[in-house]
Amino acid sequence: MITQDTIQQIQNRIDVVDIVGNFVKLKKRGANYLGLCPFHNEKSPSFTVSAAKGIYKCFGCGKSGNGISFVMEHEKYTYVETLKWLAARYNIDVVETEVSPEVKIQQQTAQSLFILNEFAVTFFKEQLFEDHGQAVALSYLEERGFTKETIEKFQIGYAPADGHTFSETALKAQYSKSVLLKSGLVTERNEKIVDNYRNRIVFPIHNQSGKVLGFGARVIGSVDKAPKYINTPENDIYVKSRILYGSYFARHSIDKLDECLLVEGYTDVISLHQAGIENVVASGGTSLTPDQLRLIKKFTNNLTILYDGDSAGVKAALRGMDLAMEEGLEVKLVLLPNNEDPDSYVRNAGKDEFRKFVDENKKDFILFQLETELKDAGADQQKKSQVVNKIAETIARLARPEDFIRRQNYITQVSQILRIEEDGLISLINKFVRDKISKNTQGSFQEKGNFEIPAEVDAPGETLDFLNKDELQEEAVLRTLIDFGLKEYNGETVADHIFSELEENDLSFEKEIHTKIYNQYKSWYHAGSLPDRNSFTYHEDAKIRDLVIKILDIQTEISPKWSEFQTEKILNREDLYQTELETSLLYFKLRKVKRMLSESLIAIENAQGEDLEVQLNFYKLLKENEILLTKTLGTVILK
Repeated sequence: MITQDTIQQIQNRIDVVDIVGNFVKLKKRGANYLGLCPFHNEKSPSFTVSAAKGIYKCFGCGKSGNGISFVMEHEKYTYVETLKWLAARYNIDVVETEVSPEVKIQQQTAQSLFILNEFAVTFFKEQLFEDHGQAVALSYLEERGFTKETIEKFQIGYAPADGHTFSETALKAQYSKSVLLKSGLVTERNEKIVDNYRNRIVFPIHNQSGKVLGFGARVIGSVDKAPKYINTPENDIYVKSRILYGSYFARHSIDKLDECLLVEGYTDVISLHQAGIENVVASGGTSLTPDQLRLIKKFTNNLTILYDGDSAGVKAALRGMDLAMEEGLEVKLVLLPNNEDPDSYVRNAGKDEFRKFVDENKKDFILFQLETELKDAGADQQKKSQVVNKIAETIARLARPEDFIRRQNYITQVSQILRIEEDGLISLINKFVRDKISKNTQGSFQEKGNFEIPAEVDAPGETLDFLNKDELQEEAVLRTLIDFGLKEYNGETVADHIFSELEENDLSFEKEIHTKIYNQYKSWYHAGSLPDRNSFTYHEDAKIRDLVIKILDIQTEISPKWSEFQTEKILNREDLYQTELETSLLYFKLRKVKRMLSESLIAIENAQGEDLEVQLNFYKLLKENEILLTKTLGTVILK
């Protein structure tokens, strides 16, 4: 863990304009900076960076954040990776908390492997351009159509055929025998260290921050009994189930196009990149693992799998896709024509034709699986029954509330294709759902009927929430609290005044996230710390961080150049904070009174006798309060 003191140093040094400007061309516009959003395609700039507030916001796609979240979003780094990236940029020493001796050894081993791998990358690249490397390996790559720029981009190299050059060079450079063996770059034979890769093209495999995790080495030509590819054995940094080849180079394109193309091999990825199709990664020919699927989901929810049309390719495409459904990915399949692989097809057809074919020939995974399985089953009723069970089990994996419409659509389409009743298919799906829950909880599950549309669907409500005045009023109170909570108001702080007003008038926040922010501020304040904007814009909870950045007013800053033309002082929020405080609290109180008025009207409709008179008097009192608050608001706004 990185120490809090180091994190604080990084936060204090962050210049959001410097960080964003490293990736986006920015122009000064008034007090802010403007540029084209890196997170969506736009022609007119709507991406605004506020140096004063230390945040950015795109008014086109809605993305917002601070310097740390920008690097995390743009580079797809983890929080710790981002902190280390920023620390390196600002020359800050990263101090980490004490860890156990075992963990420390693991960290040191991992660091040693990363350093050795970088050394190996340089060695293999140099060998590629030596005389023998050029004659054997470079000529082979050029025959495959790879340009020098592409070779350099992917850091492709060559392992000499003699079997000892790398190991001897590494040992001379003082790399330890144990780290060399663990890396898989060398092996031990007859008590002697020898190269593991011989006469092979070497492809470095990178993580999300561009560090080399390991290698894939392809044999040149055909060698009896030699495997076509040799990969790094699993070690402290290379875990095959968590790696997708090319993800480091594809991350920006996947993010921007909102689609990930998945292929089998390294050369498929490289050829597509060279052709200008960069949103592509490779699985290495194995079925996708949960970790790989989550890696894809960091960039997009849309996965399109490209395979040649042979039966092995089809079966490979289908393996692991149930897991993709569980992860919430929209999975499509494209089988390339004439048994071509992506590498050969893009070279023969070109970028535009390749894109066109993919767009026009995407098949839904479940429907494709059904079509393939039915074709294999033929007229065999037992096999058809197995197909129905398999498809039902796949659909049952769509168990999240947001998957409800997709699940219903599949039930309708699949029942039509199979010519069975929807109710029967639903019952079968329910059985798989119950079995899974029972298995996960190691208990029993009582049948609660078929899938039904919930009485209230959360998603549309969430979509329309931003139109809700209640939400805006709650955000206004929080904005005042965060920005001016430590300022003075009538002999107390703004924060103390808000706390007492909310408590005395029994006012509360409707939205859970608003309550969390309010309680967090209150907790910090009473603990003696001095919460401010940075306390929240750099909060460890991404939901809190993102919402606070959203409600902060990025567009109300006054350009310093105004002073050249305006002789009188221009009042800003800092000058008018007391008015803002009074107004936001009055609206908060008025909201409660209006709600109580609505409830009172319902009570009047159901009241009789003396109770009716009590309810009418209560309604009259509420109405008087409403009028008083409305008049006061008018006075506050105009003064």
